[in-house]
Amino acid sequence: TTMNIITGYLQATSGSVKVNGHDIEDEPDLVKNSIGYLPEIPPLYTDMRVKEYLTFVAELKRVKKSERKQMVQEIIQMIGLQDVENRLIQHLSKGYKQRVGLAGAIMGYPELIILDEPTAGLDPKQRTILRKLTENLGKSKIVIVSTHIISDIESIADEILMLRSGILIAHGSVDTLVA
Repeated sequence: TTMNIITGYLQATSGSVKVNGHDIEDEPDLVKNSIGYLPEIPPLYTDMRVKEYLTFVAELKRVKKSERKQMVQEIIQMIGLQDVENRLIQHLSKGYKQRVGLAGAIMGYPELIILDEPTAGLDPKQRTILRKLTENLGKSKIVIVSTHIISDIESIADEILMLRSGILIAHGSVDTLVA
């Protein structure tokens, strides 16, 4: 629920959300343009090819036409989709579908990336790949990850915030809270 409120999919019943000083209620477009969101089940168009889909996402995110082709190729390389860029999404494994969803989330290079259960249901190899991608994104972006998998948290997080019913119940370093 909190992630859906931050991204503007749901309206808060109380409180407020600001991203880079912009309130989601007052400036929803500014906030939404600065966020990349990967829901637990990525909303992919499975009858499209990977590169075609990412080009479509770039258009939706209003990436300048002159920059679109290069950005799509950069993100394909960054996420490791070169081997499948011309395949139909419906023929990809769950792990590759998650990667395509992540590529779509980072299209346009948003300042804040929100990932909801990004490794749920993945095999160990794909889980490791997604963790590494998330860790690398965290070097230059703010990445919020929602997960119930402690090993994911230990491998990628610097800081943990634990929420219950939208209320902060714990906040600290990974080592402190895992202990």
